[in-house]
Amino acid sequence: MIPLSVADAGTAYVIKKIGGKPEVKKHLENLGFIIGDTVTVITEQNGNIIVKVKETRVAISKEMAMKIYV
Repeated sequence: MIPLSVADAGTAYVIKKIGGKPEVKKHLENLGFIIGDTVTVITEQNGNIIVKVKETRVAISKEMAMKIYV
């Protein structure tokens, strides 16, 4: 398992674990980050990571991406 923040762009990964406090987990779940679903890193810009999850592009901070394990 690796954090999403160091995942290769363009590769689809399956979300294995989401860490952090319950409110952080809930926030990520609301954005579409569900364990077992697929996520793809599109690019990294200005310290943010743009990912594709559930056919939607979402920008999250590198700090948040460290809490998502694939």
